Amino acid sequence: MRLCHSALLSLLVALCLVDLSWAQGDRWKRLRDEDNRLYQQGKYSEGIPTAQEALRVAETTFGPGSAKVALSLNDLGMLYAGAANYPEAESAYKRSAAIIEKLVGSRSPVFAKSLNNLAALYQTEGKFADSEIVFKRSVGILEKSLGPDDPTLGRALNNLAEVYRTEAKYQEAQLLYERALAIAQKARADPDVAACLNNMAELNRLQGKYADAETLFRRSLAIMEKSLGAEHPSIASILNNLAVVCQSEGKYAEAEDFQKRALAIQQKVLGPDHTSVARSLNNLAELYRMEHKYAEAEPLYAQSSAIVEKKLGPDHPFYATSLSNQALNYQGEHKYAEAEPLLKRSLQIQEKALGPDHPDLAKSLNNLAELYRSEGKYDDAEPLYKRTLAIDEKVLGPEHPDVTVCQSNLAVLYESEGKYEEAEALYKRALAIEEKTLGTNHPDVARILSNYSVLLRKTNRTVEADGMAARAKAILAKQAQSN
Repeated sequence: MRLCHSALLSLLVALCLVDLSWAQGDRWKRLRDEDNRLYQQGKYSEGIPTAQEALRVAETTFGPGSAKVALSLNDLGMLYAGAANYPEAESAYKRSAAIIEKLVGSRSPVFAKSLNNLAALYQTEGKFADSEIVFKRSVGILEKSLGPDDPTLGRALNNLAEVYRTEAKYQEAQLLYERALAIAQKARADPDVAACLNNMAELNRLQGKYADAETLFRRSLAIMEKSLGAEHPSIASILNNLAVVCQSEGKYAEAEDFQKRALAIQQKVLGPDHTSVARSLNNLAELYRMEHKYAEAEPLYAQSSAIVEKKLGPDHPFYATSLSNQALNYQGEHKYAEAEPLLKRSLQIQEKALGPDHPDLAKSLNNLAELYRSEGKYDDAEPLYKRTLAIDEKVLGPEHPDVTVCQSNLAVLYESEGKYEEAEALYKRALAIEEKTLGTNHPDVARILSNYSVLLRKTNRTVEADGMAARAKAILAKQAQSN
């Protein structure tokens, strides 16, 4: 299981208010210009004291209910969110929205923009139902007040699509992404175009469309590098995403290069304890685990989990994913006693936060089933595999690569129990899907061929077994040569 986090989970829309105060407030303006500059550079923690001072000046000069106070609160919320101080960000956004609603009314696009920022924060905090409700309200206001082609509406649509993607509502997300992209392209808004391309790429990756995802990620990266420079946090996030999709395609050397570049940018710009750093550490560890470099992966997982628990709390889905991945690494080292409690805790968090039919929950169920199978606890493993398969087929469709992982794992279980006919049927289904979706020379195809060849030997079909084993070996040799 990979943990991937999209580069531009949400476009935080900077709040633009009409100046409702007579005084110009030169000092306030200078402070705000400075905190906005630091935000644009990704220097979130450095910008917070400046924004706090701007807020103090606005409150004393213009009054606590003024537009400038609302704007300063919004700026401060954006900086807190960037620095992963989510409770403070939520408080600032809510105060800002309340002031704006009182000043301009609940149907104003200015009020909608403030809602958009709050909804994006809810999404980052894992409060998906709250995020969807607030985003929908924002979209409704913007569509009525600005019309169907305004870039601000496009950003709100993109953000609502992100929530749908997180909730595995892929069809709804695709429709909104396409609409947001069309708006951004019409407006020639390059950063918005790049964000839409990035998020559409992530949607393709989740659906197993890896080649399409890589193409979209590279387009997004090229636009962002031109617009923001080579060391902006958004560049690091897209590199992170490219690394994940290259890993899915079996391009491990490229994946490692992208991942290390992303991590270096984030540690330099965001600091060592940011949640984006945690994601990159996790993803680099995942890559090492896939390559059986368990000792190199273990400290990276531990660092990632510690950051996530500190910043997001022990009940966040991201923390559950960190625990699950750490458990997989222990399992690779045959440390089953250490792995099991981590997997069980991960399942508890995910089922509570995401519901009973989410793909991330399915991955954790599969991981626990794999652990039980490795320990010979077949009766405990089988119902978990079947539940995993049911969730994946329902949510992702019957030809998604994640479906074949579970099919292959269940086949291995049946084979261990001597249920050879049931095992072979699953191997055949998994192999057909993998060859169709990933191509005939993908490492995952080799994995299924290798497992299938073992079954064929057990049923005295040596010639067929030798052919499959030789094909698997050739695929892996070609992969090793390219890396």
